[in-house]
Amino acid sequence: MSDPTPEPSDDTLMQAFAGGDARAFERLYARHHVALYRFVRRLLGGACAAQTDEVFQDTWLRVIDARTRWAPRGASFRTWLFTLGHHRAIDCLRKSGREVSVDAPGPDPWEPEGEPWTRWPAAHGADAQGVDELAFWRAAGQRLLDCLDGLPAAQKAVFLLHHEDGLSLAELAAALELGFETAKSRLRYAMSKLRTCMGAYLPGAGVGAVTVREGSA
Repeated sequence: MSDPTPEPSDDTLMQAFAGGDARAFERLYARHHVALYRFVRRLLGGACAAQTDEVFQDTWLRVIDARTRWAPRGASFRTWLFTLGHHRAIDCLRKSGREVSVDAPGPDPWEPEGEPWTRWPAAHGADAQGVDELAFWRAAGQRLLDCLDGLPAAQKAVFLLHHEDGLSLAELAAALELGFETAKSRLRYAMSKLRTCMGAYLPGAGVGAVTVREGSA
């Protein structure tokens, strides 16, 4: 029995789409639309949630418009796609007056206190299958979304790409067009702010250590 045909890479599909293969685009969309939509929705936050569909659709329209000019240049298709989505979301935030650069100087620059958030909590004294734990996790999840909504967009983008979408620091730096150390610093600030914001949901002992992936995935 012959081995199954391997799935074509994103680059191969994009090149096929540039050559007129509409089904190649459908496969790219199927692979990445869920992650892109989630990234755009959470980057825009509650105040601009109504623009999520517009930003998401416009990002894919930009992929379509760029198909004949696109060529692999070191970054993956996924990284390039998130770059387009990030630019479009930031444009939307700026037009709404919500975007403030994390690097803008201020009279009292924020400095993180304590260690960055490195562990996810366990429910205090709750049975593994108990109703109390379910209530705890629902409350913790909502609190995390609220805390994410309070981050500056620049820090939020780094956190989401790293911890939700699995991009390494090198990949997300490329996607956001940042220097590696700048991306690393923004991730540290985001994690420190989230740790402070989560408060009682982050006891000293927890489960599921969060790792920072610096290299290419």
